[in-house]
Amino acid sequence: QVQLVESGGGLVQAGGSLRLSCATSGRTYAMAWFRQAPGKEREFVAAISRTGGTTFYTDSVKGRFTISRDNAKSTLYLQMNSLKPEDTAVYYCAARHLSNSGAYYSDYDYWGQGTQVTVSS
Repeated sequence: QVQLVESGGGLVQAGGSLRLSCATSGRTYAMAWFRQAPGKEREFVAAISRTGGTTFYTDSVKGRFTISRDNAKSTLYLQMNSLKPEDTAVYYCAARHLSNSGAYYSDYDYWGQGTQVTVSS
């Protein structure tokens, strides 16, 4: 069984930065970050392959967010810079037992409980 635990969320002013972490237990391959704002559906943010060699992002965060992983530490990261109020959401990490990543909720087998990110204007 794979367990995912997110941390690093908080309250930040617009233009600020946060780094989210997702500690994993169990064997995982491709991983991703999703987010869900109040009253909205969960949406894809960024994904990374098993080795970290392939990453991709939703258009709204390109150039501002960076997904990375440290497999030796079994940890996934999301560095978020130039944060905007519209980035406010609960952020979830997700994992799947395949090497290549996906951009859909149904692509992933395991989910964390989420960490709140609030960006004030």
